[in-house]
Amino acid sequence: MKKITTIIALAAISFTSIGCDRFLDVQPEGKVIPVTVEDYRKVLTSAYAKYPSHKSLSVLRTDEVNINENISDFNVYREIAMWKDTNNDSATAEFPWVKFYSVVFYLNQIINEGSKTMQDSPEKQQILAEAYALRAYVYFDMVNLYGKPYNSATASTDRGVPINLEMDLEAVLKPSSVQEVYNQIHADMSKAEGLMVEQQQSAGINYRFSKVALLALQARTALYENDWNKASSYADQVLAVKGELSNLNTSNTAPHHYMSVESIMALDDVFDSAAQNLSFASTDLISKYNDATDKRFKIYFEKNGSQYKIIKRGSSEFKVSFRTTEMYFIKSEALLKLGKLSEAKEILSKVLKNRYTPEGYTSVQNNITPMNATDFMNFIFDERFREFAAEGHRWFDLRRANQKKITHTINGKEYILQQNDVRYTIEYPMSAKKNNPNL
Repeated sequence: MKKITTIIALAAISFTSIGCDRFLDVQPEGKVIPVTVEDYRKVLTSAYAKYPSHKSLSVLRTDEVNINENISDFNVYREIAMWKDTNNDSATAEFPWVKFYSVVFYLNQIINEGSKTMQDSPEKQQILAEAYALRAYVYFDMVNLYGKPYNSATASTDRGVPINLEMDLEAVLKPSSVQEVYNQIHADMSKAEGLMVEQQQSAGINYRFSKVALLALQARTALYENDWNKASSYADQVLAVKGELSNLNTSNTAPHHYMSVESIMALDDVFDSAAQNLSFASTDLISKYNDATDKRFKIYFEKNGSQYKIIKRGSSEFKVSFRTTEMYFIKSEALLKLGKLSEAKEILSKVLKNRYTPEGYTSVQNNITPMNATDFMNFIFDERFREFAAEGHRWFDLRRANQKKITHTINGKEYILQQNDVRYTIEYPMSAKKNNPNL
C-alpha cells in the first residue's frame, strides 16, 4: 500500500519551480547534496515558493463570498462552497495536504542536515531560524484547518494532524492531538527565536520570516490558544518595532500590499485569481460597510452589475501573511478578555482613525463609547470581518468565535452550515486517507 510519505517525497524533490532542482535528499548522477549556506538558502526559497494557497479555498467556505455559477471553473470549487468534504466529485479541488508536507520535507532537510553541514555564521543561524519558523507556521495552519479549534480542556484528546520531523521516507504518519501540534509549534518558534538574526526583511524578500514576523506568529498563536497575556505581550513587542498604520484618508495604497507600511510578512497568496474570478462579495459582507465613510470600501470592492467583486487581487504584490493592523486587533481583543475594556477601545481606535473619514470616525466612536464588553467583542469581530475581507482570516475567526450558521445558494439550492457544525473542522482530504490507512 502506498504511504503518504512516499508521495511527499516525490513532491518534495521537485525543485523545478525556481530552478533549484540540482538539490535532492539523495545524490543520483548529476545531482549534488546541499552543503553551503548558499545551497540551503535555495532549498529554503523552494519551501517558501511551494507554500500552498489554502486561504483562497477557505474564503469560499465563509460568509464573505457568493459563488459565480457562470464560469468554467465552477465545478472545481462548488463542493467547497457546499462544505462537502467527503465523497467528492473527482473534479473538486482538495484542500492541500501533500503540499504542506512537501514544504515540511524541505524544512526537515534544512534543520536535520543543514545544521550539520553549513559552516557556522549569521547566515546559517538565519536560515535555520526561518526553517523552524516556517515549520511552525505550516503546523499552525494545518491544525486550524484539520483539527478542532483550540480548547485547553479537550486539546489533548482532540485529533490534530500528523507531525513529521524526520526525513524517513518509510515512516507512516499518525495524527497527533491538537495539544501535541501546538506544543510542536511552540518548540519550533522557541528554536527560531534563539537563532533569528534579521529584525525585519526588506521589501521584495519580505516573504521570509524575521524577528518581527516571528513575534507576529507568536501573537496569533497565543490569541488562538486564548492566552491573553501572551497575546498582548507579543503584539506589544511587534508594535514597538512595526507600529505604523496606513492612513487611508491620505493614501490609496492598500494596507495588504507588500509595499504597505503595514506589511510584516508577505508569503500567502490569500485570494488568488481563481477565487477572485469565481466569486462575488456576499451581501453579508457588503452590508457591514458604510460605503460613504469607510475608506476601505473602494479599495476592496468594485461594482459589477448588481453585485460587487472583491478586488484584493490574486497577484504577488498583494501577498500577505502578517501586517501591523492585525497586531492592534490582537492587542485590543486580549485587553478586552483581560477585563480592560477602556484600553481595548483605545487601542482599536488607532486603527479606526486610519480607516474612516473624520466624520465616519466620530460616528463610530460615538457608537463604541457606550458599549459593554459583549457588545465591543462583537464589534471587534465585525471590524475584523471588514478589515481582513478575503485575507484568509474569516474561516479561522468563525471557528474560534461563534461558528455561526451560514447559507450558500448554489444552482438554486440552499446549502447550510449549521451553527457549531462538525464541518467547521475540515476532513482530511480523500487522497491523503487513501494513501495512509492511519488517517
